[in-house]
Amino acid sequence: QVQLVQSGGGLVQSGGSLRLSCAVSGLTFKQYRMGWFRQPPGKEREFVGGINWGGEYKYYADSVKGRFTISRDNSKNLVYLQMNSLKPEDTAAYYCGACGGYGDLRTMAAYDYWGQGTQVTVSS
Repeated sequence: QVQLVQSGGGLVQSGGSLRLSCAVSGLTFKQYRMGWFRQPPGKEREFVGGINWGGEYKYYADSVKGRFTISRDNSKNLVYLQMNSLKPEDTAAYYCGACGGYGDLRTMAAYDYWGQGTQVTVSS
């Protein structure tokens, strides 16, 4: 049974930092590219960042470039999203995803499995 279990969300003041974690089990982690998406209140889910199998290549939405960093630890089956300089507009439910194919990591359709979501709220 594949599971993506997220942790690390919460409430933070504007300018603060949070790190989200996604623990993956039930699949061969190093064979999956990983990504993070977010869904602000009342809006559609949007791409935040993606990372390839070995972690050498990372991709970011323009809105988070320079503030957020995606990383992975293949020895622990973990993927992280370090979020710095947080803004109120970063408030959203954040989701990690696992992509087993070669699709565009910026699109939800590329992903085979999703985490349960974790809320990030940034106060002004």
